[in-house]
Amino acid sequence: MAGVSQPTVSLVLNGRVDADIRIPQETRERVLRAIRESGYVPDPVARRLAARNNRILGVFTYEAVFPSDTSDFYHPFLVGIEEAAEQAGCDLLLLTSASVTGGRRRVLEGDNRLRLADGCLLLGRSLDRDDLRRMVADGYPFVAVGRRDDAGGPVPYVGADYATAVGRLVQLAVTRGHRRVAYLGLPADVESSADRRRGLLQATQKAEGSGVRVVSDELSPAREPDELLTALLAVHATVVLVEHFATAVGLVSAAERRGLAVPADLSVVTLGDPTTPVPTDVDFTGFHIPREEMGRQAVALLTGLVEGTADTTQRLLPCELVDGATLAPPLMR
Repeated sequence: MAGVSQPTVSLVLNGRVDADIRIPQETRERVLRAIRESGYVPDPVARRLAARNNRILGVFTYEAVFPSDTSDFYHPFLVGIEEAAEQAGCDLLLLTSASVTGGRRRVLEGDNRLRLADGCLLLGRSLDRDDLRRMVADGYPFVAVGRRDDAGGPVPYVGADYATAVGRLVQLAVTRGHRRVAYLGLPADVESSADRRRGLLQATQKAEGSGVRVVSDELSPAREPDELLTALLAVHATVVLVEHFATAVGLVSAAERRGLAVPADLSVVTLGDPTTPVPTDVDFTGFHIPREEMGRQAVALLTGLVEGTADTTQRLLPCELVDGATLAPPLMR
């Protein structure tokens, strides 16, 4: 209809006005007139495929989290991801067909469908190191929700600054008079647990001049609350920092059974939100993880990586301290 080549029509449609592309204004007007008269509308799917940008973001979880109840640990992450994806004009693709290898899901094993999406968000307490190394090497755009160590190169992530949050809680305990600090953590084989313990050690070393000591530092996933309480009392701990929320609830119940009061006889500080719903009325001193914001910023970082506009690939967000009712000055003994 316009009497020009297909590339010329493409250049006019895409508004190309580069200095090295010279299309006479009369030619442009002829093409635009033909578009109007024919009622032509560009196919958005075809345009995205041509640009290799489908506006689709993948979401893969190493633990099964769909559907997610509002009380589930992952729910706020997913809320933030959905909100940010909607604002960015992107659809979400849940990658749920991954094969299970060695008892766990693997995003790159079997029928790998990552390339259906422009990029992918990875969630899970522990991400597979081989998967991360391959994705870094391939240059495929992805973002881990949670800080991750290098895997053959820097891993893009949006995480929570656990080390600083734990350090602030230690400082708060020291300010209130505590000198005998105990720590109940999870195995430091994942970054989130390692960061918490690093925050503890940095803060207590800094406070050594004030007489602060870590009197108990153990990994406690298999020990019963009553057994843990006995061990804490044996070393005369006045405050205990607990990574696993359910363990903190169990310690309070164990103390009550023995006629002890929290925080009068033992202060109990939690290091994050419950990973599974734990019924309790106790207003714990601790910190909240910015899970919704982590989800939102992970989407923003991923779209920046896809579009080549990201100015950074790793972000740590501050945690919100909660000055609850389970940290008080220790009793004088």
